[in-house]
Amino acid sequence: MLVTNDDGVDSDALPSLARALSKIGTVHVIAPERNWSGAGHSITLYRPVRCRPTRLDDGRAAFMTDGSPTDCVRLAVLGFLKVRPDLVVAGINSGANLGDDITYSGTVAAAMEGLLSSIPSVAISVGAFGADVDFIPAAAFAALLARNVLANALPSEVLLNVNVPALPLAQIKGVEVTRLGKRHYQDQLIERLDPYGQPYYWLGGPAAVAAAEPGTDLAAMAGGKISVTPVHLDLTSPKLIDEVRRWSWEWPPKDVGVG
Repeated sequence: MLVTNDDGVDSDALPSLARALSKIGTVHVIAPERNWSGAGHSITLYRPVRCRPTRLDDGRAAFMTDGSPTDCVRLAVLGFLKVRPDLVVAGINSGANLGDDITYSGTVAAAMEGLLSSIPSVAISVGAFGADVDFIPAAAFAALLARNVLANALPSEVLLNVNVPALPLAQIKGVEVTRLGKRHYQDQLIERLDPYGQPYYWLGGPAAVAAAEPGTDLAAMAGGKISVTPVHLDLTSPKLIDEVRRWSWEWPPKDVGVG
C-alpha cells in the first residue's frame, strides 16, 4: 500500500495511519516535505522532483519529496518504489473534505492520481484542525476501509472519499455511504499594502455554509457519522450531451469577424 498526504511528512496523522495499515500489509510512505493543502491535482513539470529518505515521528522509514501530493503517487507508480502499490491511501487530512472541497483537495487529488493509474484509491480526512486532533479513530477506519477495498473490487473509475468526525471512537455513530453535498463559500478579496506601498491580496473568508441535506456527506458528518462517498472520475454530464448538440455549431461562424 502507498500512503501519502497533502499536509506534509511531518503530519501527526501519518504515523497513526501507517501503523494501522501495516497490520494488513506492507506500507510505503511517500509524502511532501511541506504542506500542500488546497493544491488540487497539480503536478511538477518544469523542474526535477527530488525524493529522499526520512523517518516519521515514530521512527518508521518513509520518503519525502519536494513535489506535490500527486507527484508522490506518480513517483510510486512510475517505478521509484520498484513495486506497484495495490492500494493508494491518501490522508489522514486535517480538516474535512466535503462536497465541493474535493475540487481543491490535494488529498483527494492524490487518490485520483492513483485511480488514473488503475490502482484502487481512497482519501480520508478528519473533521478538525489543530495539535489536539485524535487521529486514532480515522486510522482505525482506514484499516477497515482498506480491507474492504482489497476484498471488494472497486470500479476502475471510482475512488472513495471518506470523512471521519473529530469524536472519540465510542461517540462516532456509525458509517453512512453518501453522495457529495454542497458547500457555499463566502470568499472575499482583501487588498492591503506592503511597506513599499505595493498592493497584495488575501483570498478567503468565513467558513463555508453547508446545506446538510439528507444522504449527503455533510449530513452524515453533522450527525456524527463517518461518510463514505464513491466519487466517479468521469465528469461528463450525459444528460446534457444531446441538449448541447442542439445548439448552433455552424463553423466557421458567419457573424463573428476573424483577425
